[in-house]
Amino acid sequence: MSQLSYIERRAQIETYFDRTAAEAWARLTSDAPVSGIRATVRAGRERMRATLLSWLPEDLRGARVLDAGCGTGALAFEAARRGARVTAVDLSPTLIDLARERAPQDLGGGHVDFIDGDMLARSLGRFDHVVAMDSLIHYAADDAVRALARLAERTTGSIVFTFAPRTPALAAMHAVGKLFPRGDRAPGIVPVAEANLRRLIAADALLGQWRVGRTQRIASGFYTSQALALVRA
Repeated sequence: MSQLSYIERRAQIETYFDRTAAEAWARLTSDAPVSGIRATVRAGRERMRATLLSWLPEDLRGARVLDAGCGTGALAFEAARRGARVTAVDLSPTLIDLARERAPQDLGGGHVDFIDGDMLARSLGRFDHVVAMDSLIHYAADDAVRALARLAERTTGSIVFTFAPRTPALAAMHAVGKLFPRGDRAPGIVPVAEANLRRLIAADALLGQWRVGRTQRIASGFYTSQALALVRA
């Protein structure tokens, strides 16, 4: 991983979600009315979250789960309801504060610890499962794979994550997106060809004990993302 490029990109993402678009993101992840475009994004994210959760064990009692890039906490809450001890980390202190406010009073036998910081921090500890929903899509493919490798060093079970698939439709949406006011746009999503992503994963020495499992693409209007599972070989 290029440490400099990763750090620079991380800073852009933190600025966007913590300052520029915090209010818009809070609205998108609530049940408040939103525009037609954002409604498709909301629906797509809900479908993707359900997909990733379906790939985790139904019974997570005693399991440690890292929600890497947790946003406002919706996935973390669902994992906790299955009994997981969830560490939910996000670069944005604003979103972490909002997640704490939205936390249900009763999570069954589970628990969520919210932390603002870097999902790759070793101080977060070791995990049975890692979920990274739309938190790697802003990084170049090689940086994203190196991030996965660092997460894999501290994970015993599975890593489920998403990437932005390189498709003509997605490229067209990005072109239209450039027409939006600059202050209303997220840091650019980096589309990745699935074949290239698989090649990079297979070539990474730290991921030698892992293999690619199932995959699922979700397309909903202006939201297109693809889920991929890494499991121990």
